[in-house]
Amino acid sequence: MTHLSVEMMAADAVEPITSAGNAQLGISVLVGIAVIVLLITRFKLHAFLSLTIGSLVLGAVAGAPLDKAITSFTNGLGSTVAGVGVLIALGAILGKLLADSGGADQIVDTILAKSSRRMMPWAMVLIAAIVGLPLFFEVGIVLLIPVVLLVAKRGNFSLMRIGIPALAGLSVMHGLIPPHPGPLVAIDAIKANLGVTLGLGVIVAIPTAILAGPVFARFASRWVDIAPPEKMIPQRPSEELEKRPSFAATLSTVLLPVVLMLAKALVDIVVDDPEQHVQRVFDVIGSPLVALLAAVLVGMFTLGRAAGFSAGRLSSTVEKSLAPIAGILLIVGAGGGFKQTLVDVGVGDMILDMSKDWGLPALLLAWLIAVAIRLATGSATVATVSAAGLVAPLAADMSTTHAALMVLAVGAGSLFFSHVNDAGFWLVKEYFGMNVGQTVKTWSLMETVISVVSIIFVLLLSLVL
Repeated sequence: MTHLSVEMMAADAVEPITSAGNAQLGISVLVGIAVIVLLITRFKLHAFLSLTIGSLVLGAVAGAPLDKAITSFTNGLGSTVAGVGVLIALGAILGKLLADSGGADQIVDTILAKSSRRMMPWAMVLIAAIVGLPLFFEVGIVLLIPVVLLVAKRGNFSLMRIGIPALAGLSVMHGLIPPHPGPLVAIDAIKANLGVTLGLGVIVAIPTAILAGPVFARFASRWVDIAPPEKMIPQRPSEELEKRPSFAATLSTVLLPVVLMLAKALVDIVVDDPEQHVQRVFDVIGSPLVALLAAVLVGMFTLGRAAGFSAGRLSSTVEKSLAPIAGILLIVGAGGGFKQTLVDVGVGDMILDMSKDWGLPALLLAWLIAVAIRLATGSATVATVSAAGLVAPLAADMSTTHAALMVLAVGAGSLFFSHVNDAGFWLVKEYFGMNVGQTVKTWSLMETVISVVSIIFVLLLSLVL
């Protein structure tokens, strides 16, 4: 595709592809989301197919020509995957290296060995936050569940006292902190600064993880007092290894991309001159692509080689890490296609117009839209992608910090009240051996606490920044 055709395509997307009024657009959104929800929950259709069909239904109900609705969807899918696809792949490779080399187990064992019984819930949220930084949420759960169950059993803890902090640490990372797919897509859609978003995300994430983790776990353990199910304690990856990487090397590798991206943000603030050589260097090494690529290459030595992996084993690990993310990439891409269809039929402008009459702060509106999509679709990633596209026009005139806070507001909303249409709900239920009611009283409420606490801190930061 030529540069000129890209510019023409972008120009075409500025004008809505339909002249429908606000009422018709509102109906089209409700119908499109209803179709997606129905296909996912009732007919168990894969989210990628459901989002594709829902996008076309949305365009049709909005009165857009079908060929233009298809073009909007494919353009949105392509731009989303182009923006974050490589980053998701690099994150998956780093996560696989961390898991297979025993690096994750090394972090877990080191922190647990230095923690007293009273500090164990705090240790679990710290472990989950560190290990969950480069891992997808589902992978993090699978990796940490054996640790949670073993600690709860050996220490005679209520499962919720240990499990909730671990889940909170993972979930906060997943919703608020890049390089997870949701925050990355939101940053791309809203045109926010990644380093600033990462820095502010950490500021919001720390108190949120504390309140939703160790603090909320005190109440959850009273409401649901269960013992760890024996049948769910699987083998840990490092049990088959003769050696594994050191704690310092593992921690340094995991935090390397974060340090590089934060360094870029700091240099941008201090230097603030794109022509300066120092800033140009940090613009390169602090870009998400280079930062994650550097972590992967370093990890091959500090994690893979340290665990005794041969070149063939390293190649196999990388290959195995990429297969499971095919579905994630397609869902994220289709979510981007749905978002672009929403924008191109004029829903973004409609929300912009309506928000002027509602008098709601833009950050709160972004959170509410993400909450609505999360409750309807069950997917935090779909909620983030769709909501970010819808509220992007609101961020057009925002400062760098407020655009970053908009990303965090969307991420916070995407975590609200996980229930029966969310795969994570069933994953937690089965691993912890709970019934539906117990899962709602623990996991679902914990997700809601994360969402509400996060948006409160985001709004407070918006008042002082």
